[in-house]
Amino acid sequence: MSVGEILEELPRLDASERQTVLRRLIEIDPALEVEETPEMLAAIDEAVRSFDASKGVGIEEARQRVACSNPSFS
Repeated sequence: MSVGEILEELPRLDASERQTVLRRLIEIDPALEVEETPEMLAAIDEAVRSFDASKGVGIEEARQRVACSNPSFS
């Protein structure tokens, strides 16, 4: 499959499939950079505000929660 064919198929994928493709590309080439968008930066800012307002949990607690709900998580 050529690059052109791959690019042509991407719009036909649903959001979950595109996320899978993106994750795989980053696994293959960790140096890949994702372009920041205003929406992405706004989402990060909102997450920080939410966390600062004590609506979130720290990374260690999140890991413990995931590990408890998913024994295969390491």
